[in-house]
Amino acid sequence: MYEEVRVLTHSSIKIAGEKVLYFDPYEIAEEWHDADIIFVTHDHFDHFSPEDIKKVQKEGTLLVVPECMKGQEKKVGMANVSFMCPGDAIEAAGLTVQAVASYNRMKPFHPKGKKYVGYLVTMEGVTYYVAGDTDITPENQQVSCDVALVPVGGKFTMNYKEAAELVNKIGPKLAIPTHYGAVAGSPEDGERFEQLVGDGIEVKKFI
Repeated sequence: MYEEVRVLTHSSIKIAGEKVLYFDPYEIAEEWHDADIIFVTHDHFDHFSPEDIKKVQKEGTLLVVPECMKGQEKKVGMANVSFMCPGDAIEAAGLTVQAVASYNRMKPFHPKGKKYVGYLVTMEGVTYYVAGDTDITPENQQVSCDVALVPVGGKFTMNYKEAAELVNKIGPKLAIPTHYGAVAGSPEDGERFEQLVGDGIEVKKFI
């Protein structure tokens, strides 16, 4: 199901449908230059990597970043940029995009006041939720999506138990764990997450 979705590494995601979308491109191995839209959730090095953005951008690529990152787009030299705050909705390259607040509730790494975001993107009738670095929040518990890509590694984000709790609450058709086995978490966290996800939700792991 949804073969167009790939986790390249860590939280670096590619979705290739009618448009080619990248989220937080990081440690990109090849010069693809095929992105229609590049989404960045926040400005930490493993999510905003100008050198990796340059490997996937092409002429006319749209860069979508949080409002709090205004000015940092100059590092990649892109003129086609949209800025979003939590709760914003835009149309981008013909796709519906909504920004969802992404933050820690009891940890210092991603303060709510920074206004970092995750994204809800609808393409070809499928809604994808890319959560970014977040804990369970009132905002993401209200998400409605077909595919949920959620961090499971703990420390900086939800751990695998909390991620499974969130997924079971919002009930996507497909859940994909991210943000584990490298910068945070262990390679086993994806399997642990899968064991806790409820019946009727498919889990697909890339790590």
